[in-house]
Amino acid sequence: MRAKIVAVANQKGGVGKTTTAINLGAALAMRGYRTLIIDLDPQGNASTGLGVDRNTRLLSTYDLLLGDVSADAASQSTAIEGLSIIPANMDLSSADGELMATAKRVVHLRNALRSRDTTFDYVLIDCPPSLNLTTINAFVASDTILVPLQAEFFALEGLSQLLLTVREVRGSANTGLRIEGILLTMFDRRNNLCQQVEDDARQNLGDLVLHTKIPRNVRLSEAPSYAMPVMNYDPTSRGAIAYRTLAGEFLQRNRVKESTHA
Repeated sequence: MRAKIVAVANQKGGVGKTTTAINLGAALAMRGYRTLIIDLDPQGNASTGLGVDRNTRLLSTYDLLLGDVSADAASQSTAIEGLSIIPANMDLSSADGELMATAKRVVHLRNALRSRDTTFDYVLIDCPPSLNLTTINAFVASDTILVPLQAEFFALEGLSQLLLTVREVRGSANTGLRIEGILLTMFDRRNNLCQQVEDDARQNLGDLVLHTKIPRNVRLSEAPSYAMPVMNYDPTSRGAIAYRTLAGEFLQRNRVKESTHA
């Protein structure tokens, strides 16, 4: 079976990339889809947030990028049935320099994932907060990009550079790359600025902006410190409900796309 690969990316930090990767992955797994998270951030927050002890990260995304290791071999199961992760460690911080010294520097991750006949239905790549060579590898390897966008001033200005990079990758190393959607995060409906950002995003980007919005929610912030997705930490919280809704919208959009191309 061919896994769908989705990069969760925004070069701006603190917009909810890791939170989205963890909780969308968990929500998909809870619906019965075998899901893999690839932690491509040297900080390893997705790994920590899913309870992977640093001492057990014997195979990591560094080995996936620069070693001869398959995704299935490098993955570890988590406490969530159906959800696995390839963890990150600090070795990954040197990956950019090592990739730069190689001939095919942008296709390492795609080559590592080239066997799409895998046990997974979905692969989510938690990208670092930059448009570096590691992130470009994720774009080249992916089918689509999910962009968390914090509902704040200048949010759309920061998005333009990412979209330009996507266009460049699409024009060269990955012609099939598409935007999965723009996900508004840290949304406070009581804040007029949030509503203005949403209105501007929908006016400029149209259907690319997902209907689901992720609210500011203290349970979302607390859950990683307990090494679990918010669906396990507090299933009835607004954050948990939002990510379950996101999973439903994600699956519906993909069913529509599949039927369109049938």
